[in-house]
Amino acid sequence: MVFSSPIFAVFLLIAFIGYWSLQRVGLMWQNVFILIASYIFYGWWDWRFLSLIAFSTIVDFIAAKRIGSSENASICKNWLWLSLGVNLGMLGLFKYFNFFITEFQSLMSEIGIQSDPWTLSVILPVGISFYTFQTLSYTLDVYKGKMKPSESLLEFAAYVSFFPQLVAGPIERAAHLLPQFAKRRMFDFNLAKAGIRLIVWGLFKKIVIADSLAPIVNEIFNGYEDASGATLMVGAVLFAFQIYGDFSGYSDIAIGTARLLGFDLMSNFKFPYFSRNIGEFWRRWHISLSTWFRDYIYIPLGGSRGSKVKQIRNIFIIFLVSGFWHGANWTFIAWGALHALLFLSLFLLGSNRKHLPNSDNEGYGFRDWISVVITFCFVCIGWIFFRAESIAHATHYIASLFNSGDVEFAIYLLFPFVLVLLEWQLRHDERLEKLKLGRFELPLLGLFMALVFIFRDNATEFIYFQF
Repeated sequence: MVFSSPIFAVFLLIAFIGYWSLQRVGLMWQNVFILIASYIFYGWWDWRFLSLIAFSTIVDFIAAKRIGSSENASICKNWLWLSLGVNLGMLGLFKYFNFFITEFQSLMSEIGIQSDPWTLSVILPVGISFYTFQTLSYTLDVYKGKMKPSESLLEFAAYVSFFPQLVAGPIERAAHLLPQFAKRRMFDFNLAKAGIRLIVWGLFKKIVIADSLAPIVNEIFNGYEDASGATLMVGAVLFAFQIYGDFSGYSDIAIGTARLLGFDLMSNFKFPYFSRNIGEFWRRWHISLSTWFRDYIYIPLGGSRGSKVKQIRNIFIIFLVSGFWHGANWTFIAWGALHALLFLSLFLLGSNRKHLPNSDNEGYGFRDWISVVITFCFVCIGWIFFRAESIAHATHYIASLFNSGDVEFAIYLLFPFVLVLLEWQLRHDERLEKLKLGRFELPLLGLFMALVFIFRDNATEFIYFQF
């Protein structure tokens, strides 16, 4: 079930009415309703994968309970390893098994050993990278003593499967979202209004921006061998806005949908294309994932402590793992490696902590804007690897950027320009609902919805579903 589809609009309306009609019956029944609605939502793609999310939920619920009730360090560690093994095992089996088998077979062929590899003929379960990380963070936090294990399987199951952010995030932490299932929720008109605003804005980003750019980007990337350098440059820029409109649009819809049900989800994007260096970019892009890797991989590895060699090692590990998380392809690893090199240059110069959130929001000077443009150019080069089908495809595309030619699709920069302009106006507000639109609110929302309706035939699946 796709957020931008008519069936989801019907589903959300039924869920909204049914959920709030239970507010006087009791909290438990609201949570039961959320759990059922979430399983229907997820099972809409393939009901067979419901067993995976149910199995992960039960394993982590029991593991956390055992960890929380035991004072034996060895027993706690064994239960933690069980949780890690189950979640990472499922992720590895469905997402990475075929990659490693085919790469191993290619390696064997290079040394003269021929074999017929056995691969899995299964599709990747939607959202498995997201909900496995969400349940893992819960078990890890309980193990570290940061939170107590949940006493309610119902609340925990609803937390894991919460449909607004189930298949593409934000990757919520249990300490933030799980307690919300234990608190009484009453309908709040202002909260619902804020949710609707976010949903409309997210649909505008997804359908009007991302989906209208998708066929142009596909045409340029698929025919890059015959395209001019200027056209390829446009293609890279348009893909940067396509993936941003697609993913941040999904996040806005997810946060807005949660608002309609009385829940608060974390912000996942904070105007990343206004970043002045790669370090700032990663503090603004896919925040729930970058902070997850920081807290559960980078810091446990030693983070910024220890020798320079270890710190550099940790930087490369975190970016390479981030790239590989996005997909079982060398292009994603190359994307992560490029960002690691860009971040490493900041680290060695001691400027990686520059432009921290809320540290310098007084305005951008000329040098800041130059830095924004340079950073955006590097990000776009990285997106070429992210979008390309192979390393050869990406390298040939980049090499061809320097060919001469006319820009054929400049008109499609109009909508991204509107996106940038509006996001710049919103830059001091962490979330859209804080912006005071006054008498312009209804006309703007009406315009966005009209454009969503006009461009509805361009609708495509969210890019991040494949991850």
